[in-house]
Amino acid sequence: MYKVHCLNAISPQGTARMEGKYEFTKEAGEADAILVRSAVMHEMEVSDSLLCVARAGAGVNNIPLEDYAKRGIVVFNTPGANANAVKELVIAGLLMAARDIHGGIEWIEAEREDKNIAKDAEKAKKQFAGTEIYGKTLGVIGLGAIGVMVANAATNLGMKVLGYDPYLSVDNAWRLSRHVNHCKDLYQLLGECDYVTVHVPAMDSTKGMIDRKAIESMKEGVAVLNFARDILIDEEALEEALEAGRVRKYVSDFPNARSVNMKNTLVLPHLGASTEESEENCAEMAAQETMDYLENGNIRNSVNYPNCDFGPLEGPCRIAIFNENIPNMISQFTSVLADQGINIVDLGNKSKGNVAYTLINTDQDVTEETVKRLMEINGVFRVRVIRA
Repeated sequence: MYKVHCLNAISPQGTARMEGKYEFTKEAGEADAILVRSAVMHEMEVSDSLLCVARAGAGVNNIPLEDYAKRGIVVFNTPGANANAVKELVIAGLLMAARDIHGGIEWIEAEREDKNIAKDAEKAKKQFAGTEIYGKTLGVIGLGAIGVMVANAATNLGMKVLGYDPYLSVDNAWRLSRHVNHCKDLYQLLGECDYVTVHVPAMDSTKGMIDRKAIESMKEGVAVLNFARDILIDEEALEEALEAGRVRKYVSDFPNARSVNMKNTLVLPHLGASTEESEENCAEMAAQETMDYLENGNIRNSVNYPNCDFGPLEGPCRIAIFNENIPNMISQFTSVLADQGINIVDLGNKSKGNVAYTLINTDQDVTEETVKRLMEINGVFRVRVIRA
């Protein structure tokens, strides 16, 4: 029986799927799988027996992806499971950036003891007047699950929408409204938009992508929304633009020492995915990915290994091999199996960056000697044998 450890509280909607088939343990060091939400794992020591980590959410900057890849530990996330929750909050942020809803509520709170508040409110409301979003232009940077939903919702609200994503997937392209104009140049988009919202993953390649040059390219009086990650934006440069009035409003879901003190900024306490439905969806998806991997060796929605799906394990044995993505690995695997008299029924090999993953179905069990021989191949990180 596989052992599972939850680093954070995980919705029972997910963990209930695993009850009876898996043992939940309070000791992370003895776990075969870890379910996590926001807990930081970079300094955490994990056992060599750990097979996978499933993040119940999209962002994985709390997990040491490269280190785990080299150890053959698969890291999953749950793309799209919380997309609707984030989309709805982005639309709320868009409206808060257009209308001074927050200022109006603060005025009411300050004047709540005023017996003539109804009459005085009519006089005061002009200071909270804003603009409508209908007919305005929204730029969506990153057209993944969340970005596509935001773009489509904005078109339904009567906005002109420009999208930018040089890595737009075929699936997301199909989901994108035909009314969304896809821009190939980021700076062109920034110069045309009244509102800009960022929806790209936090990686080394995207850190600070909305830099000083990008901010200076933005249309005068633009409002910027960030419900992705704070490290994507050069907040020092943005703060200067807010002070100068070039950027009219900044709405962020990520409080930090700088953002909470910036002029014309609304900061939320990271509420993007904080809905009951989102937490349930993420937990269910994380549990399902974990179970399919542990029981069948299938990888779906991994961020540090390629997707590879052979369906349910039907034969006696399936071998999973983790290795460097270098030439001549497959021939070495098959040579070892041939030498051991093991017949290959099916074989699949996928790569992702510097790592690769191979699944092999056999018509007989595999001995420890076979595993040892495979592990001796230069570049192999890990070998798993999954038995029916």
